Amino acid sequence: RDDFPILSREINSRPLIYFDNAATSQKPKQVIEAIRHFYEGCNANVERAVHTLSQEASELHEDAHDEVAKFINADGREEIVFVRGTTEAINLVAYAWGLNNLERKDEVLVTLMDHHSNMLPWEIL
Repeated sequence: RDDFPILSREINSRPLIYFDNAATSQKPKQVIEAIRHFYEGCNANVERAVHTLSQEASELHEDAHDEVAKFINADGREEIVFVRGTTEAINLVAYAWGLNNLERKDEVLVTLMDHHSNMLPWEIL
């Protein structure tokens, strides 16, 4: 909890407990500092220009892919895809992988407890 500044808050005189991570995850201090460093030092489009700031931003972006790949024991950065949230990730899997790999007879199991954004793409397929 000490790494997450927002968790030092109290709500209704109780320590904050946050479970809505699929929508927005709370950030540890290290992430907040890294984002601050990026915005203050090299904020630019990634892989879209040849100027210094863009090159620095692109290098940081590639390094992040490498770190995540190493952390989850992936074969390389090309196996890592960053998305904005769970809904985008589910849509990406459903429409990129599902369209090419699922057949009419296949079943994808979801529950009534699943978020609507996890049910719709599979129903559409």
